[in-house]
Amino acid sequence: MEGGPFQIPDADVSHVRRKWLDLPYAVISPAQKLDIYLPAEGDGPFPVVLHIHGGAFAIGDKRDIHLMPFLQGLERGYAVASLNYRLSGEAIFPAGLQDIKAAIRWLRANGERYHLDGKRMAACGGSAGGYYAAMVCLTANVPELDDLSLGNPEYPCYVQAAVDWFGPVDFLKMDEQLAASGLGPSDHSEADSPESRLLGARIIDIPDQVRRASPITYVHADMSPILIQHGRMDDTVPVQQSMSLARKLEESVSHDRFEFDILENAGHGDPLFESEDNMKRVFRFLDRHLSDRDACT
Repeated sequence: MEGGPFQIPDADVSHVRRKWLDLPYAVISPAQKLDIYLPAEGDGPFPVVLHIHGGAFAIGDKRDIHLMPFLQGLERGYAVASLNYRLSGEAIFPAGLQDIKAAIRWLRANGERYHLDGKRMAACGGSAGGYYAAMVCLTANVPELDDLSLGNPEYPCYVQAAVDWFGPVDFLKMDEQLAASGLGPSDHSEADSPESRLLGARIIDIPDQVRRASPITYVHADMSPILIQHGRMDDTVPVQQSMSLARKLEESVSHDRFEFDILENAGHGDPLFESEDNMKRVFRFLDRHLSDRDACT
């Protein structure tokens, strides 16, 4: 996952005419804000692509450059929402996940005002954002990973689909997987790793909490469909992470519930994920699962 002292460049959203920026979806943290972008024409209600930014659970912003490929959804008749959430320096797991679920409920509660179709929503993201997209997809009915006091408790927090780009799923195996691949560095088990900071302690000391934070733990037959994509040459989140999730899905759910692609020459956050061909692939998946409003209730 992205980390270090650098600043992720901002996305240029000046070309989007219809937008609302920095809307608060909850009130206990300044981080709890989101942006909404609408297609240039039409009254909707538009299906929603919810973008969740990455950044090692510690940095990043809803309006950074990783938003840009998903803004292509505007040209395909999607609204795009992008949110901030509490980062690991402010609050540990599951606070960020709870924020994202609160934002989903807020979008549904305010759908009419912003021309959004709350019955057609997909969570998408890369790295830490991919992890959260998978967790949102899998844990809608896990009360201990939600916080209804953040607002709009009468609305559900599920999504109809998810796109997980190179998100981690089993923190304790990352180092051995990187070592086995000859990639690295193998430092995810250190006390200051992104995963340890997310969980509030060195991950090797808290295996039960690591299991609680793993998407694999929550795979179930009625989950919403998910597209998982990972680069074979990822030296930060090893490709074996997504392979493990895909194996669990293969064992546990019907084949229409997941799709898994390995991008053979791609590293972590590689431009190949944002290529024209791959974004067509992503939007074909979203079109398939969000096109029929009545089928997604």
